[in-house]
Amino acid sequence: MKWFDIPPVWLVGALIATYWLSQAQPFGLSLDHAITQFLAAVLIGGGLILMLLAIAEMRRKKTTVIPHLEADYLVQSGIFKRTCNPIYLGDVLILAGFILRWDAPLALPLIPALFWILETRFIVPEEDRLRRKFRQDFHRYAEKTLRWV
Repeated sequence: MKWFDIPPVWLVGALIATYWLSQAQPFGLSLDHAITQFLAAVLIGGGLILMLLAIAEMRRKKTTVIPHLEADYLVQSGIFKRTCNPIYLGDVLILAGFILRWDAPLALPLIPALFWILETRFIVPEEDRLRRKFRQDFHRYAEKTLRWV
């Protein structure tokens, strides 16, 4: 079941809900504008870039990108100097981008919902594992690097 409980599954679920809500539009709400379409592209592209940078750095350090597995290395370089969770941040940016792209203002509450799911199901347990394994190194890293942005 843990292989099914991974962040991309939650992101895809949120994207499906967003698309469905974009088709519903019962209140005539709209965010559709050229600026929002540009912002959508920036958010989606930025999210993908964050994810790719993080995955490349984790691969370079030969540690896992799968959240439920034990890390072999505490990655503190590359994009991880700026944020402890670039992949999760990328997930949220992608969702926000598609909400704008598909003109789905009713889906905006999915952003804090995805934040909460990622934080409680993945980030906190990961940090606990890293704290137990890397002790002082993780403490120093968490002190100087923000969890999200």
